[in-house]
Amino acid sequence: MSTDDAPDLTDSLIDRPWFFCGIGGSGMLPLALILKGKGAAIAGSDRSRDQGRTPEKFAWLESLGFLLHAQDGSGITTAAQILVASAAVEETVPEMVRAAELGCRRMRRAELLSTLFNAAPVSIAVAGTSGKSTVTGMLGWILTACGRDPTIMNGAVMKNFAGPDAPFASARVGAAGGPFVSEVDESDGSIAAYRPSIAVLNNVSLDHKSMEELRALFGDFLARAGTAVVNLDDAESAALLDRALGRALTFGIATDRADIGLTEGSITESPLGISAMIEDRRSGAHHPLALNVPGRHNLSNALAALAAAEAVGVPLGDAVRALGEYAGLARRFDVVGTSPGGVTVIDDFGHNPEKVSATLATLKAHPGRVIAFFQPHGYGPLRQMGAELAEVLATRLGAEDTAILCDPVYFGGTVDRSVGSERIVALIRAHGGTAEHIPVRADCAVHMAEIARPGDRIVIMGARDDTLSTFARDLLARLP
Repeated sequence: MSTDDAPDLTDSLIDRPWFFCGIGGSGMLPLALILKGKGAAIAGSDRSRDQGRTPEKFAWLESLGFLLHAQDGSGITTAAQILVASAAVEETVPEMVRAAELGCRRMRRAELLSTLFNAAPVSIAVAGTSGKSTVTGMLGWILTACGRDPTIMNGAVMKNFAGPDAPFASARVGAAGGPFVSEVDESDGSIAAYRPSIAVLNNVSLDHKSMEELRALFGDFLARAGTAVVNLDDAESAALLDRALGRALTFGIATDRADIGLTEGSITESPLGISAMIEDRRSGAHHPLALNVPGRHNLSNALAALAAAEAVGVPLGDAVRALGEYAGLARRFDVVGTSPGGVTVIDDFGHNPEKVSATLATLKAHPGRVIAFFQPHGYGPLRQMGAELAEVLATRLGAEDTAILCDPVYFGGTVDRSVGSERIVALIRAHGGTAEHIPVRADCAVHMAEIARPGDRIVIMGARDDTLSTFARDLLARLP
């Protein structure tokens, strides 16, 4: 189905039964939560559930009333069902085969999300190669704390909204007429389906597509928006500013040309936080900000969220005060704990060169050796950005640090697996860095526990695999 054919979510369509193939995925789960919050009945399946991974997540979904099935096609029972799947789901998956046999309507995840998003009276899309989830979480919390009752679609669990009854709070269902905040994805080109009131562009760097493709996608994204919020610190984003046809609002740390920036010399960093004086250069107003998440990249993310909130109409001072209560996201520099012997374990979503670079810069801003564990999130992405990733791991780590890579995550399918992590380790070493390839992840944990010493920071990096958080917790328990 093309975007132009995407159905309006009328009451009659909400009343139809829905089936999510891969319902536990980071992009699928929050969308299912939002649709269910609108009153839809939803069933689903997931290969991870069948394989026994993250059973607590699927138990929680069942407790909310989602009807879960094995991924064998048995959940597709009637032509009335609407099947939702991500672009990564192959046509040979049993649900896809059964839906085709019955003639079920099918929607890609991005088609459904863009339909929900574009129907909102105020829609804020957060885009960029890195920082989307964090900016979405920050902005969503600002709007919530300031009484705007937003709907939030995120790819990560937002700690401000998580609790015993919502351990996987990657979505928030707000008022029907409230703003809709969502991160939007460029990796599959689906960003083209969104028509945002406000478009936030955080950065543009190599990830899933070539730079030429990314420039076209992000430039068109800004051109469709009523207001474009653009990071002037990022040269690629700044170069696209003239593509904005509506109002433009800029932010940045390093430049004095941005509308919203920082007072020079005001940044103070700590291992678990960062603070600075926010400066509105249009009015001359100043607002002190103390963030409970570390790193200059998070300060940049905060400026993006503040600028977007201002574009919605939230006074900057109110937004800054709310952001001081932002608790962060799961797997975004998420400190798991420190062992009795003084080794700290950090769980992090870093998976492309820019994200990994930001995480390592945050770690290297403070003393202590770094053991950087990296699980590539697929063989395809490793081929696309492996050389750049190797350079980051070689140059951002010091002589005393080390990188450890296991084989890429693989949950099945027909992807070419002929070239993997051993190539990246060879490239890291060629750049003068220290790295090891240990194919099996469990063996990596044994090795890291053996070499860790007091004061070390072990960072667990990777994407598309919820079990990495369990791996990080188990590693901490293993450490002396």
